[in-house]
Amino acid sequence: TRDDRELVRSRLDMGTKVSASKTQVVSLLKRNGIEKGKEFGRAWTVQYKNRLLDLAYGRVDGLGYGARAALMSLLRNLKFLEEEELRMERKIESLAELDRYRAASRALLDMPGIGLLSAMVFLTEIGDLGRFQNRKQIAAYLGLVPSSFESGEEGDRKGHITREGPCRIRKVLNQCTWARVRVLKHVRERYETLVRRNPKKKKIAVVALMRVLAIEMWQVARHAG
Repeated sequence: TRDDRELVRSRLDMGTKVSASKTQVVSLLKRNGIEKGKEFGRAWTVQYKNRLLDLAYGRVDGLGYGARAALMSLLRNLKFLEEEELRMERKIESLAELDRYRAASRALLDMPGIGLLSAMVFLTEIGDLGRFQNRKQIAAYLGLVPSSFESGEEGDRKGHITREGPCRIRKVLNQCTWARVRVLKHVRERYETLVRRNPKKKKIAVVALMRVLAIEMWQVARHAG
C-alpha cells in the first residue's frame, strides 16, 4: 500500500506542478499587458496554446525579446510536465486494474463526480477499508468531524474540523463535492439548504457534503466485488 501511495502521490504532485506552470504563464502575460481576447479562445485549449506560441516566436506583436524567451521556456517546461502527467496517469490506470483495486475503483468510478485519480487517492490513502467499523470512524480518520472544547458543562462548543488524517483525501473530496454540486440535483439542493441556514459560512456546507461523500465512497468501495 505504501508503494502504491508513492505512485498516486507523485501523480498529484505532477498536477500541482502543471497548475503552477500555467499560473506562471498567465502572470507573464499580465505583467506585459497582454489581454486575452477572442484570438486566445478558451483557456489552455489548442487554440490558446497556439496563440502563446505565436507570441513566443514573435509571429504576433506584444512581447519583447526577453519576455518571448521567458515565455518559450515556460511553454517548454509546461509541455514536459503535461507529458509526464500523462505518463503517470497511464500507470495509475494500470494500478487500478490490479486485483486489489479493480472492483473498488470501478465501483467508485460509477459514482457521479468521481474520477480515476480521486478514486485511487481515496483507496491508497485509506488502505484497509475493513479497519473502520462505522461512518463515525471514517469521518474522524479523515479529519471531517468538528473539534470539541469540552469542560463537562452543558455549554460545550464545537470548533473547526480536526483536519487529522490524510490531507490529500480531503483535497479530492472537496473537488469531487463541487463537481457533484454542479451535476447532481439532490446534492445541489442539499448544499443550498445548508447555505441558507448559515449564509456567512458556506465552507460548513461544503465540509458537511464532503463528509457525506467520504462515507458513501467508503461504503461503496467496501462492498464492491
